[in-house]
Amino acid sequence: MSSPHAPETPDSARHLQPSRVPGGSDAASTEQSGHDAGLLVLRLAVGLTIAAHGSQKLFGWFSGGGIDGTAQFFESSGYPSAKTMAVVAGLTETLGGLGLVLGLLTPLAGAAVFGTMLNALAVKWGGGFFAPQGVEYELLLAAGAAALTLTGPGRLAADRVLPLPRPHRLTHGVGALVLGAVLAGVVVLTRS
Repeated sequence: MSSPHAPETPDSARHLQPSRVPGGSDAASTEQSGHDAGLLVLRLAVGLTIAAHGSQKLFGWFSGGGIDGTAQFFESSGYPSAKTMAVVAGLTETLGGLGLVLGLLTPLAGAAVFGTMLNALAVKWGGGFFAPQGVEYELLLAAGAAALTLTGPGRLAADRVLPLPRPHRLTHGVGALVLGAVLAGVVVLTRS
């Protein structure tokens, strides 16, 4: 017999409720926690890698070329305003990477990394797939950034405390990736 204080749940809806596992924890909650932890690991790996790469461009850290060395690379790759491009690329990678690490404005951070990696793919295309001349590194970072842009950062992220639309919507991620791809295309078209 049901409680007079609890609403009746039709039999057809009972199977939609999360199941309980021993110890009182909720199976759906446990699954969600694993999902969030996996997204955090992906955010840290992609974000820290690309932020470190950006700091090589901006500051010369980690044996990087700094602004001047990066500008020389951009100039040799056919980009106009090489020093400006070096600053833009360094800032985009550093800030986009840190945004992914923190889970902060994740669709935009992911789109920034995605767009930057599309540009890198355009420059390195033709060198095969495998490193050091190939595109495997850039392709993996682009795919990781795209995945995070589409899925959102998970619950272990700064986006959870921002007054943003919740939950993360696929349309936000798709829109951000389109924006990143369009901007990357514009930059690639400036190459001579």
